[in-house]
Amino acid sequence: MIEATKANESIKGAAFIVKETAAQDVFTPEDFSEEQIMMKESVQEFVNREIIPHRERFENKDYAFTHETMQKAGELGFLGVAVPEEYNGLGMPFTSTMLVCDYISGANGSFSTAFGAHTGIGTMPITLYGNEAQKQKYVSKLATGEWFGAYCLTEPGAGSDANSGKTKAVLSEDGSHYLITGQKMWISNAGFADVFIVFARIEDDKNITGFIVEVDLENGITLGDEENKLGIKASSTRQVFFNETKVPVENMLAGRGDGFKIAMNALNVGRIKLAAACLEGQRHVTSLAVKYANERVQFKTPIAKFGAIQSKLATMATNCFATESASYRAAYDIEQRIDQLLAEGKSFQEAELKGVEEFAVECSILKVAGSENAQGCSDQGLQIYGGMGFSADAPMEMAWRDSRIARIYEGTNEINRMLSVGMTLKKALKGEIDLMTPATTVGQELMSGSIEKVTASDVLFGQEKQLINNMKKVFMMIVGSAVQKFGPNLDAEQQILLAVSDILIETYMAESTLLRVEKNAERFGVATQERQIEMTQLYLFEAIERVNAKAKEAIVSFAEGAQQAGMIAGVKQYTKYAEYPNISELRKNIAATVIEENKYPY
Repeated sequence: MIEATKANESIKGAAFIVKETAAQDVFTPEDFSEEQIMMKESVQEFVNREIIPHRERFENKDYAFTHETMQKAGELGFLGVAVPEEYNGLGMPFTSTMLVCDYISGANGSFSTAFGAHTGIGTMPITLYGNEAQKQKYVSKLATGEWFGAYCLTEPGAGSDANSGKTKAVLSEDGSHYLITGQKMWISNAGFADVFIVFARIEDDKNITGFIVEVDLENGITLGDEENKLGIKASSTRQVFFNETKVPVENMLAGRGDGFKIAMNALNVGRIKLAAACLEGQRHVTSLAVKYANERVQFKTPIAKFGAIQSKLATMATNCFATESASYRAAYDIEQRIDQLLAEGKSFQEAELKGVEEFAVECSILKVAGSENAQGCSDQGLQIYGGMGFSADAPMEMAWRDSRIARIYEGTNEINRMLSVGMTLKKALKGEIDLMTPATTVGQELMSGSIEKVTASDVLFGQEKQLINNMKKVFMMIVGSAVQKFGPNLDAEQQILLAVSDILIETYMAESTLLRVEKNAERFGVATQERQIEMTQLYLFEAIERVNAKAKEAIVSFAEGAQQAGMIAGVKQYTKYAEYPNISELRKNIAATVIEENKYPY
């Protein structure tokens, strides 16, 4: 049984898997305020003027131009949207910071990376962990673009295992400063940064410590050459070498040994912001692809009229719509939690940190889904362009290369998949969500053979809601059985976790899409949401197919005999439609609107 969320009940992170959310409780892009719409239009105007016309400069590794464009963004206030007003920021709510990150990031991966690295991991660690003096000195300059920030965590031997870094910080004899020595790599914005957030280990501490380091090349700091990368060509990416670099003791960030905590929480914010940064790119690529498809004639017919092309356009539009729906749902949940903590008397720093941390599962889910949908979109766009798509003279080649990095940074998608399941289980063990009660109920359904069949319904989304609830049951059935078998050793079964995580991801994405359209159908009328309803049905069908495959993969990897047969039969029953939608017609209809509008229209 999936329990419905009660009115006015505080939404908890990861609780979506055990509760049924009401449509009126989610935030959608159609809920943007007038202020937010004005901000979106301002960002779009900036992108159209300063970024899109200069694709060649970015592709020719014009790092100085990236720096110059970032300064212009700072002058317009875009670098300080998430920074409190007392530190020269705009102090905007979380959904607004998502919106800016979304619309400023789509046209060029080089600028998007520079923007994300500066506003996220370059600025937020000081904003959220710095003391008052540090925030006044550094954040006030970072928020306006007077200074730029970079984040020095990764080392040759410390990537996903961030806490294993070898960089050392040694306290001077007089106790006035630390001497930092070590090597960092893949440092975005390194070529023009004024401030580094550097992580180093003091003596034999278990955890690393964070430091704010002003960039002075005469103070034991050496920059490596610009990396020669697959994509994001004009994003300055260098190695940074520290050789007894002097850092005043007052520049320690938070406390000794708090660096790992800072790094992990900074990544939570970065993950959901990365999902937002993947949205406008999907809209942009879809629009470019459909314009090309309408203009490209083969066999005396625009290729947009071919079913194979229409299928691609429908998938591109649908996945973008789903990612957008889920991203703003989670962003608003975080914003609500932050507001609640502020109302309880928590400081801005604590409220922001705890608000995002509460929804760390959703942040990981969105990072995976957003990055993979973005690359899938660029791949389909390149295919629509055909041979021209492979040419560097056409925009798809750059979009395809630039999108690839999103599956790697902010924690690889493999890491985030395993984190999403692991953190959900930890929440259950701590009693923050009740996973075992519904898991036990699902087990009883299987044992008794009393699985309720999905039925056709005249109620809007009646069948779809049953199927989404059943997707949750599939997750609980497999996780419950896997926990029983492996106990605390489940985290070592990475292949099973990867399969189960996809069920968790698809459930959140499908439900978010449905809730958005249900809410909009109720307030704007069903007739206004015809294509959006079809996108919901298409996404759910494809999600169900993926859940089916991943569930079987997980089950046969640990269950045997009668248990295996029973669980596979259960998956089949849970994911069986009463009435299957005509998928070909859905794709034709969705594509028809994209083709008629000659752009991503939603």
